[in-house]
Amino acid sequence: MTATPPSVAVVGLGAMGARLARNLCSGGYPVVVANRSPEPVRRLVAEGASAAASPADAAARADVVLVAVSDDEASESVWLDPRTGVLAGAPRGTLAIEASTLSPGWIRRLATAADHAGLRFLEAPMLGSRPQAEARALVHLVGGPPEVLADARDVLGNSAARVHRVGGHGTAAALKLIVNASLAAQVAAMAELIGAAHHAGLDLSGSLGLLTELPVTSPAAARAIGAMVAGDFSPNFPVRLVAKDLGYLAALGEELGFETPMTRTALAGYERASAGGHADADLTAIAAMYR
Repeated sequence: MTATPPSVAVVGLGAMGARLARNLCSGGYPVVVANRSPEPVRRLVAEGASAAASPADAAARADVVLVAVSDDEASESVWLDPRTGVLAGAPRGTLAIEASTLSPGWIRRLATAADHAGLRFLEAPMLGSRPQAEARALVHLVGGPPEVLADARDVLGNSAARVHRVGGHGTAAALKLIVNASLAAQVAAMAELIGAAHHAGLDLSGSLGLLTELPVTSPAAARAIGAMVAGDFSPNFPVRLVAKDLGYLAALGEELGFETPMTRTALAGYERASAGGHADADLTAIAAMYR
């Protein structure tokens, strides 16, 4: 990091955005924050950030803008609202980073809009959840020009163990959806198998404890098995966001002409879990469908 760190606007103070902002504050960056609801802003101001009235106001007061929101619709509102959006307030030359998990098509459209506004734009979705953000152990997947990444690397590295450039705009979004679908499909399969073990009369702790030790079970699936057997659905990756990401990947398949039957099957399971009252619980709550 340079002797005089750039000022950073963090827009979107949900589970991930708030942690990014907190890490930047403790890392010595001047931070300005904006969020739809006021309470997360108040908490970050108490930790040293400055409050902005809108994304446009935040962008006007910062060298770097970092956005972390839930979906394409929220991202479009934050960036493109003609009165309050980032592009309405950011000076030309601002380094603009979209860190949310979004569809590749929207990222490409946003990159075009940012370029027309004279901004230097990157997508940088995150691999990891709340614990990794708190430990500064995220992985940022990056789509965009390498020379822009060079200027953004310190800011991104403040909360990440690794910053990996995938390619041009939209490529990081696609890889992030693939990674999330891999996890979601494994958890959905394990939830069904735990249900099968229960109905077959097996001792869940002993039998599934053995399964977690076998080479056929990934570390992520093993952790999910433990949480599902224990009934611990404390949210790290909520069901509603899992369903959103699987839906984006299925839509990408339709757009590009490849089939996604496994993704769609997993999506149906998470949609069922969401309809069953588990939308805000962790993705492991899909196990409740098989009890």
